[in-house]
Amino acid sequence: MARFIKGGKVVIVLQGRYAGKKAVIVKNFDEGTKERPYPHAIVAGIERYPLKVTKTMSQRKVAARSHVKPFIKVVNYAHLMPTRYSLELEEIKSAISAETFQEPTQRAVAKKAVRASLEKRYVAGKNKWFFTKLRF
Repeated sequence: MARFIKGGKVVIVLQGRYAGKKAVIVKNFDEGTKERPYPHAIVAGIERYPLKVTKTMSQRKVAARSHVKPFIKVVNYAHLMPTRYSLELEEIKSAISAETFQEPTQRAVAKKAVRASLEKRYVAGKNKWFFTKLRF
């Protein structure tokens, strides 16, 4: 079978708390690990998307509506649907590792780094599709 789930690929989470949310694959484990013997990936995604902004809004309101709430999770391949989109994730990759999930404080620090990276990308106007909600 061809490897189509690679780092940087945008996916949609299909099951669980973040079902229907977009995420990007940070690291993939095709063969699994000792703790998780199934193929899985570490993903970073958007739990709460930024709100719509108009020209008449003040800078303060625009800043408030541009917030992104991220999530970091280990997800089974069976619960991911790949898309045709990809994202450059050098900043995100450096913040997240397999050891990030050992302690809650490490996870919180990684989430803050991911949030800063995603908000910077959103304000710059890059990857617009990634920052919009899915339509059902």
